[in-house]
Amino acid sequence: MTDLPTSRIDLKAVLSGSSPTVAMDDHSEGMSYLQSVPRRLVTLYLPLAIIVFVLLFPFYWMGLTAIKPDDQLLDLDKFNPFWTWNPTFKHIHKLLFESYYPHWLWNTMYVAVCATVLSIIASVLAAYAIVRLRYKGANLVGGLIFLAYLVPPSILFIPLATVVFQYGLFDSPMALILTYPTILIPFSTWLLMGYFKTIPFELEECALIDGASRWQILIKIVLPLAIPGLISAFIFCFTLCWNEFIYALTFISSSENKTIPVGAITALCGGPFFIYMLRREGRRPLSL
Repeated sequence: MTDLPTSRIDLKAVLSGSSPTVAMDDHSEGMSYLQSVPRRLVTLYLPLAIIVFVLLFPFYWMGLTAIKPDDQLLDLDKFNPFWTWNPTFKHIHKLLFESYYPHWLWNTMYVAVCATVLSIIASVLAAYAIVRLRYKGANLVGGLIFLAYLVPPSILFIPLATVVFQYGLFDSPMALILTYPTILIPFSTWLLMGYFKTIPFELEECALIDGASRWQILIKIVLPLAIPGLISAFIFCFTLCWNEFIYALTFISSSENKTIPVGAITALCGGPFFIYMLRREGRRPLSL
C-alpha cells in the first residue's frame, strides 16, 4: 500500500500566489505562441506595411508637390519625381497670402457648419415624428424620404437655381446654406430613424406617465441616448457640404465668396497646371 505524502500545503500561500506550487500566469493571446517570426512577418507585418504605404503615399506626394520648385514640377524626366533637394515655400506663401484661399476656407467652414446644423435639426424632428408618432403611412413617408436622397443633384440644381434667383440669394453663402439641406436631410432622416428605433419605447412611456410632454421626452431622453447617431449624421452632412461642387459652382460667381472645391479648380489651376498635367501624360501642349 502506497503511503500518502505527509507534507503539509500552506493553503494561505497558495491562495495569495506566493507558493511555488502555484502555476505561472499564461499571458499569451490565443495560439500566438505557435506562430513563428517569419510567418508573422508574412501574414501580419507585410500586409500592414503595404496598407500603410498605400494610405500615406498620397499625403506624401501632396506635401512633396507643395514644396517643389516650378522647374522640377514641369520636368519629371530630368529631376527625381519622388524627392527634391531644393524645397521652396513659394507656393504655400502664394496660396495663403496672394489668393482668396483664406476666404474660401472661411466660406466653406461657415456654409458647412450652418447647413449641417440646419439639416440635423430638421432630420431629428422628422425622424422622431415618423418613428414615434404613430399615424397611417409613416413607413411610406420614411421610404419616400430615402428615395428623395437618390435624386441626382444635377437634376435638382436647375429648379433650385430659379428659386435662388427669385429670392435674390445668388452669389451669397445663404444660397448654399438653404440649398444643401435638400441633399442632406433625406439621408440624415433615414439614418436617425434607424437609430431612434433602437431606443426602448418603455422609457418614453414612463416619461409620459410622469407627465412629460413630447418635446421634453425628445430633449431630455431621446437625444442624450442618440448622441452616437447624431455624431454619425453630423459627420456625414459636414463632409458632404465640405466637398460639394455643383451647387457651389452654380450659385456662386465672385471669387471671394467661393468655397474651396470651386475656388481651387476655377482660380488656382492656371496655365502651368495644365502644362504640368500634359507633360505628365507625355503630351505636347498646343500653342494658341
